[in-house]
Amino acid sequence: MDATEVRGPKAPKDPIKKKPFFFIMQGKDIFGAPQPDGRGIQFIYEDSGRLINAAKIAGNITDDYMLELLKTTEGLKKMVHSIGVSVSGRLKDEKVKFVFQMYPKKPGEPSTEIVKELDMDGMEQVIQMSDVDWVSTDYEPGQIRFEFASSGIQASADVRFYLNNGFVAPIQPMESMVDFTSKGYKEMISRSLMQAGNIGRLEKVLQKAGKGEDVTLGFIGGSITQGAGAIPINEKCYPKVFADSFEKKYANGGKVTLLKAGVGGTPSELGMVRFERDILRGGVRKPDMIVIEFAVNDEGDETKGVCYESLVRKALALPWKPAVVLLFAVFSFDWNLQDRLGPVGVRYDVPMVSVLDAVTPQFNLLPEDGRVISKNQFFYDVFHPSNLGHQIMSDCLINLMDEVNGNATSLDTGVEEKDLSKIKPVIGADFENVELIDRHELARLKKKYHIGMLEEGSFNKTDEELQMVEMDTQIEPVPEFPYNWCHESGTESFKMKITCSKLLLLFKDSGSPTHGTAEVYVDDKKVMDADPLKVGWTHCNSVIIFNNKKAESHVIEIKMTDGMADKKFTILGFGVVG
Repeated sequence: MDATEVRGPKAPKDPIKKKPFFFIMQGKDIFGAPQPDGRGIQFIYEDSGRLINAAKIAGNITDDYMLELLKTTEGLKKMVHSIGVSVSGRLKDEKVKFVFQMYPKKPGEPSTEIVKELDMDGMEQVIQMSDVDWVSTDYEPGQIRFEFASSGIQASADVRFYLNNGFVAPIQPMESMVDFTSKGYKEMISRSLMQAGNIGRLEKVLQKAGKGEDVTLGFIGGSITQGAGAIPINEKCYPKVFADSFEKKYANGGKVTLLKAGVGGTPSELGMVRFERDILRGGVRKPDMIVIEFAVNDEGDETKGVCYESLVRKALALPWKPAVVLLFAVFSFDWNLQDRLGPVGVRYDVPMVSVLDAVTPQFNLLPEDGRVISKNQFFYDVFHPSNLGHQIMSDCLINLMDEVNGNATSLDTGVEEKDLSKIKPVIGADFENVELIDRHELARLKKKYHIGMLEEGSFNKTDEELQMVEMDTQIEPVPEFPYNWCHESGTESFKMKITCSKLLLLFKDSGSPTHGTAEVYVDDKKVMDADPLKVGWTHCNSVIIFNNKKAESHVIEIKMTDGMADKKFTILGFGVVG
């Protein structure tokens, strides 16, 4: 046979030399949350400094110039040569779509989506930035999505940024497993107990569980309490992990019911208004224990703690005297508001648990020097904990229960509670008795607040495109404030005559340019503009219209700003104090 006819395997080409890189995700859990069209999507937001934070904690980036470049699409293109993506899952034959979306400067303008479909087999696929068809109106990196054909799929993902010439990547951190049984872990968790306080109410919870009776655990807070960062959110969020741990450790045959009422991006200014609806469920539920978590959401609280203290007093004043625990979560830049809000716990002698106190002292240590968990392991993103982080939050709360259970004789258990009405607020409690008025509650409260007139005007529609929240143990999200008044077009005002001393407006924020600003008037005097585009995403907002000492009759008018008659604005409801 002629030698020229010989056939055999070709020699493999030399592998393309990969450029230096840094992680923005390393072993990050992802989950296909249910969507209306049947797909499952994991949203990971990268705007507002989130991508910079990911580069810091997942990629070990400290160079200020490199971090600055991540603020804009142009900076990203200047530094990043290509993006490497790998996804590992149980269903290796299933596909997942990776989408990296830029945001435009003005809402509604077109923007680039970098899209790559890949197998969930752990093999890296590399996207060349030079192959992307960029849009001129791109402004900043906006969000990453992992899109699955169906919901409920769980996997883990790595995303690397390979660098252009002239940029140097630091050594990438290699994570070690967290040892939950180690002395260091136990010491870390023990640091979380800021104050046991008067544990009488907590003792009753443990006694009730020990006797085999049913126990109900309530949690109210922001997105961390909702479960953001937990995969899947309904199973691995700290309230569910705590409820499961409590049941296993302390329940003696009784049922443990979880009432989870976390709403992303919202402070206690909204929490206090929705307390009866979301925790007490209109009086149907009587939680034995209520955990309040707003220490990372209340920076924008216009009352600087009055709303928070009002909520604490509202919970403490319930006639069946539930245990109230103040939980202080932490952001990735080692910050929360426990210095501002902690005095509230001291004043009412209630248990306080600080995740900041537990984890931040050890973040900057090396493993050999005592680090238990790294920031990259604890945080899912700049604001939210990972599954490990949620586990630690739960363990901090279980530590409190263990302290109460094991050291009751040495803790403040025999001290009789002071009459709440005789305790002077440390910050303020103006809204302790606030109630929600919306279309659903209007009939019940109409007489109490002398609502003699309510004219919907052109605010006569019902908005169904609302912030969605996973409640309790459910994975399917439900809309917040569905009984609303929505303006879609027209010039007629919403008018309400009401007798009260304090009034808050709850309205919907949005990132859509179809929404416009409304003006709020009290007795024909303009008091504020309510702009739903300030925040830039769909969520619930709460603002104080007035806070007076004396209840008087007022006419409230809400109308669209001139030129906004064809824009949308949604009144979610009102917070009212008599």
